[in-house]
Amino acid sequence: MTPPRVAQAVAAARAVALAHGLSTEPELLQDGSNVVLHLRPAPVVARVATLTRELRPHVEQHAAREVALAAALHTGGAAVVPPSDILPPGPHRHGDTVLSFWTHVEVLPERPGPVEVAAALHDLHGHLAGRPVAGRPLATPLDDLVEFLRRGPEWAVPEPQLAAVAARLERLLPRLDGPAQVLHGDAHPGNLLATPDGWRWTDLEDTCSGPREWDLACLRATSRLDGREALDALPGAPSDRELTPWTELRALHAAAWSLVSALGHPEQRPAAEARLRALSAAPAPPGRG
Repeated sequence: MTPPRVAQAVAAARAVALAHGLSTEPELLQDGSNVVLHLRPAPVVARVATLTRELRPHVEQHAAREVALAAALHTGGAAVVPPSDILPPGPHRHGDTVLSFWTHVEVLPERPGPVEVAAALHDLHGHLAGRPVAGRPLATPLDDLVEFLRRGPEWAVPEPQLAAVAARLERLLPRLDGPAQVLHGDAHPGNLLATPDGWRWTDLEDTCSGPREWDLACLRATSRLDGREALDALPGAPSDRELTPWTELRALHAAAWSLVSALGHPEQRPAAEARLRALSAAPAPPGRG
């Protein structure tokens, strides 16, 4: 049976596309925090915010920022999947549903190794470094965690676990400093696609400004490959000890999103709860000095 959120996403994507003169038969590509659909037969992909809305009440702002950044990077020659040039990329709102449209690319079965990810991230950071920095540093992960702490009781997260997350976050904040630039925001290998035209970054909705260590922590923490080996292929990469505040933040952020994902995928709830328990039981990171 199709989950209601997927049915709603399909209906919204079909309706918005039709309003712009394109009749489609959406094919489900992914049902995660967002529902991703190929709007067959057109080379268009719809990215529909579903579970994302649980943690991001202003999800339309995230979608607008993602579309604008991806369009600018593509124009500047960066290796990213561009917004659609067949339909207005948006973001669009259909009732309570927010969605954007992207260029469909052929995704090959290859997966990047550490050296490929390092080279792709180094190239992307080169394009991002020239862009004007705006907004609070690390606004995306920090705002997500604030919302998680606010809504956690609704999701039956035990109060001691929420208190532990809040305490860890408070102790981390003074340590998350450094020169800010525009970041991918979720730079793990799963967001680097193999295409006939080479490796292409996708999923820029977590973009924010901040020290590049945040993107490096996202890569270091991945379970898809040896993150340390990938970092070692980057010029001037920090040691694990130097990266500790950002990998701690990444662990908190990933735990929050695992719980949100479990809201739509109940089979994931035990693993999400175990991740939160482990973070709650682990010693808090030391403060300055």
